[in-house]
Amino acid sequence: MSSHYETLGVEKDATQQQIKSAYRKLARKLHPDVNPGEDAAEKFKLVTRAYEVLSDESKRANYDATGDENGNGQPGFGGGGFGGFGDIFEQFFGGAGGGQGPAPRTQRGRDALITVTIDLEDAVKGTVYPLEMETAVVCKSCNGSCCREGSSPVTCTICRGQGQVQRPVRSFLGQMMTVETCAACRGYGTTIPDPCLECNGEGRVREHVSKQLNVPAGVASGTRIQLRDQGEAGPGGGPNGDLFVEIEVRRHKVFERAQNDLHAKMSIPMTAAALGCELKLDTFDGQQSVQVEAGAQDGQTVTIPELGVPRLRGGKRGDIIVHLSVETPTKLDAAQRELLEQLAKLRGEEFAAGQVEHSGGMFSRLRDKLGQR
Repeated sequence: MSSHYETLGVEKDATQQQIKSAYRKLARKLHPDVNPGEDAAEKFKLVTRAYEVLSDESKRANYDATGDENGNGQPGFGGGGFGGFGDIFEQFFGGAGGGQGPAPRTQRGRDALITVTIDLEDAVKGTVYPLEMETAVVCKSCNGSCCREGSSPVTCTICRGQGQVQRPVRSFLGQMMTVETCAACRGYGTTIPDPCLECNGEGRVREHVSKQLNVPAGVASGTRIQLRDQGEAGPGGGPNGDLFVEIEVRRHKVFERAQNDLHAKMSIPMTAAALGCELKLDTFDGQQSVQVEAGAQDGQTVTIPELGVPRLRGGKRGDIIVHLSVETPTKLDAAQRELLEQLAKLRGEEFAAGQVEHSGGMFSRLRDKLGQR
């Protein structure tokens, strides 16, 4: 008698994926619903028993060690008879019928997802964005009926409108009846003898469609806007699916967004930072004044309240936060250098080159005391 490995056509060191693939291939070929041959059911029984054992690591180890056909000394098929390997087959192939009656020809269309890219200003203010897309729409010629004008679907003569047919098969348990989808009507229970020429009996066609998308203020990259019933039209005049639009926001040359705040960097000369000044910043709400107080330091921020990004679900806007970058001059002419030296002298900030003094901290004071000993 062949071993389980030989039955599945795999080596003893086969992986679980190889065992699974071998079973799928043989089950498709030997299942009684597919192959009505006299010995197909018996072979399918052997293949399924082999898979039940080898797909279970503990049963497989016991089988390899003892040669027990069931891998655990229990009756084959897990005590489930024909239903045992039927369940395995359905796990892989979805079963074969089930007496549920004809399938509806009219079905809901698929949802669709597209991505659009907008500017940061549009995300702050909101905008109307034109959408151009290829999608399925209801056929205007037949209005979704799938039939040429003046005709209609007729009851299938093979399944008599059931969408499924029964046929006998022989198995190791004797003759059995199986249910399968009617090939003549594809399970719909009706056929269309005179289909619409425009849509070839589909009830829908593909067209270029233009839409308008209302983008609310406050959207961010990754935001998805759902447009109900604006996706693909369904087969047979079925309802439309939904259209989802994912937003991407372009980077801005001045502002960087952080949640609902907008951050900008502005450079000012050292003298302006010391004396204070007024800067002008172009925002999405027009030009705004940025007041820099005297003595501003590098990295200091100035806030312009409530001119940032609106909250998507309402509420006040975020802020604009201006980060100051103080520029120290790198090239001085003689007159400029003399003026700075005079300022340093007036402020008591004269230092010989390489001899900058500082008050230091606790460790520097301790070092000074130790050096005096």
